[in-house]
Amino acid sequence: MSAISDKIIVAFDLNDLDSFQALACELKGKATYIKIGMECFYSLGAATIELAKENKFKVFLDLKLHDIPNTVANSVYALTKLGVDMINVHALGGLEMMRAARSAVDKASLDFNLSAPPKLIAVTHLTSLDQSNLENELGIKKDLQESAQGLAKLAKKAGLDGVVCSAHEAKGIKSACGENFLTVTPGIRTADSSANDQKRIMTPQNAIASGSDYMVIGRSITKATSPTQNFEKILKEIS
Repeated sequence: MSAISDKIIVAFDLNDLDSFQALACELKGKATYIKIGMECFYSLGAATIELAKENKFKVFLDLKLHDIPNTVANSVYALTKLGVDMINVHALGGLEMMRAARSAVDKASLDFNLSAPPKLIAVTHLTSLDQSNLENELGIKKDLQESAQGLAKLAKKAGLDGVVCSAHEAKGIKSACGENFLTVTPGIRTADSSANDQKRIMTPQNAIASGSDYMVIGRSITKATSPTQNFEKILKEIS
């Protein structure tokens, strides 16, 4: 599997097992990473992770945990033992919560003899939000990029491996937190795709140029007539 294909995380935002199995079979041997998010995990449970591993996929478990530190720590501990490769929390949960999650990942990895702990990353601001939402609804009177960078620096201070951010913020976050600090970017759309409910979007080619380590791509692949062809088309674009 090439390093380029490793950069694409295919979002399996599905709620029935037959569709999950069909998509897994189609992309097996092509995609490296898949995302199992809230819709999929809450509908189908941990069986999806087992299926993903049977099909040789790495798994980003995208549940965006956000609660008091003890609750998040206990949840992260339970999820880590499932053998996933990446887990996320919300940076807005604060420093103590993120540090508790970091400790829980490390402890679970030792307790369950995992070969490596999953990458632990934090969501900065959802890509469905824009500057107006930030100021007028959430009461955050900062420039969106400045706010995302601040949350990224907080995540780094907590010992996390990286953040989920818009590709528009990736370069600034790399500058603030270092090149080894991971940027995982949703809101990726091919030029011929609709934005749907996303606001801060970018094409795959531009996202890579802007510093994205991993691009989360869902509908541009999964809703295509041929998911395999669209996956390979995106690979060609970013190669």
